[in-house]
Amino acid sequence: MPERFSSVRRSRRWAAALVAVAGCLVVQQAGAASAAPAITLPPVHAGFDYQITSAYAPPPGVTVVSRDHGAERAEGLYNICYVNGFQVQPDAESEWPADLLLRDKDGNVVYDAVWNEALLDIRTADKRTRIADQVGLWIDECASKRFNAVEVDNYDSYSRSQGLLTTDQAVTFIALLAKRSHDRGLAIGQKNAAELVDQKTTAGLDFAVAEECGDTEECGVYATAYGDHVIDIEYTEAGLAAACAGYGSKMSIVLRDVEVSTPGDPGYVRKTC
Repeated sequence: MPERFSSVRRSRRWAAALVAVAGCLVVQQAGAASAAPAITLPPVHAGFDYQITSAYAPPPGVTVVSRDHGAERAEGLYNICYVNGFQVQPDAESEWPADLLLRDKDGNVVYDAVWNEALLDIRTADKRTRIADQVGLWIDECASKRFNAVEVDNYDSYSRSQGLLTTDQAVTFIALLAKRSHDRGLAIGQKNAAELVDQKTTAGLDFAVAEECGDTEECGVYATAYGDHVIDIEYTEAGLAAACAGYGSKMSIVLRDVEVSTPGDPGYVRKTC
């Protein structure tokens, strides 16, 4: 074979090899660019304060705090961002399209009777997507403020829906919010709904925020699913005593007043184990 043809073929092989290598690098770089940012779980057995009504200076010893998405983060602490994802705040009902509010057979809006919050209609894929788009804007807000995690409230709204919503719909919907959170580098906590802990992987949830698991004797349910990555808010002295007796050396536990008021308010309560 003439030398010049052999050289040409070798050159072509080298060129092909270089193109292949370059292609691999491009694919690797694209994959790295599209990878979701790493998330960080809350520290376990941490001093915790629940400030979802109004933010204030965290008490001494607090290293984890939960605040509303409209508030600013607490510098130097692990910050959880509160979002009402399954129901509508009482003063915000008019901000939602009418067809996204859950309605009974007579066309009446279904409410959480305790908090006077309209339930959101997560029964269809289209409505779940539209609601997730709106809630996702709040999740984006949490990320832009450099919160570390999200707690999406009223995961258990199906239990107040007059039988109109199902647990499967709740899990499918929160999975959309979990993806949005993870894509923004935020961990996401399961808020209540102890009966759904076995769905945590499908739902994409990372830790738990339980209310009154001491009172309801459900702390063990959350612990089985999430280990020590459980935050518990109690609203009675008896609940605090029960939670502390069983899990005071493992979970993050706090007693707050039901209104989650601020220091200086007559009803303000905050105690720990």
